[in-house]
Amino acid sequence: MARYELLNNVSHKDLRVATGFGPEFGDDVGMVPAFPSEFAELQREYPIFLRKDPGTGEWQSVALLGFEQRENLFLQDGRWNAAYLPGAAAKGPFLIGFQEQRVNGELRQEPVMHVDLDHPRVNFTTGEPVFLPQGGNTPYLEHVAAVLRGIRDGSEFGTGMFSALDAMGLIQPVNLDVQLDDRHRVGVNGLHGIDRERLTALDGNALVELNRAGYLEGAYLILASLHNMRRLMAEKQRRLRAQDAATSRGGS
Repeated sequence: MARYELLNNVSHKDLRVATGFGPEFGDDVGMVPAFPSEFAELQREYPIFLRKDPGTGEWQSVALLGFEQRENLFLQDGRWNAAYLPGAAAKGPFLIGFQEQRVNGELRQEPVMHVDLDHPRVNFTTGEPVFLPQGGNTPYLEHVAAVLRGIRDGSEFGTGMFSALDAMGLIQPVNLDVQLDDRHRVGVNGLHGIDRERLTALDGNALVELNRAGYLEGAYLILASLHNMRRLMAEKQRRLRAQDAATSRGGS
């Protein structure tokens, strides 16, 4: 259960955040939320798909990390083997909340940073410090703040983008059922992607509308990201071979 508190340099002056990777930190997940603000970086290394939130029914974009619920094929020996870390992973135990503040005499909901004190990365002994000895923000916290701003902006942008793509019939189910070798088959349910044929068949007005809103680039970045499925499949096959070899040695 998360225990969020409004982050401040008095109560949390000695707070530290472990920045390694592994199941102990909750990194063993098959997918993480993705945001249009990071699609350009994500599409170089991760397949990007869409799925419907089971609670709200709204579209969300996700970066696929593995073929099982608790499988992250980018994790290995305490490292995350990619040049870009998705924002959902990079933000660690922090999130943006809102607090009512008076700005220029007017009450507004202003974004403020919260920290989950029950998050497995949070401690007071090892890891990256959050605040400087004098109370200022450390470079690590400034980086997290930038990540959170990207997530907030990308989330708001994505709501409009996915709604527009859906209205044009461009979001279609993806049958992700992969035969890795003679004995191993994997599949992931509930994923959707962009229908390339329908996208290229749109008339000029529809394309202009998507382009002006900034949505067209995002659609093509999702399509471009799918070449990363080959990398994900190759890593899965490598691990299966290693697993089979270890089993053979153990039985001999």
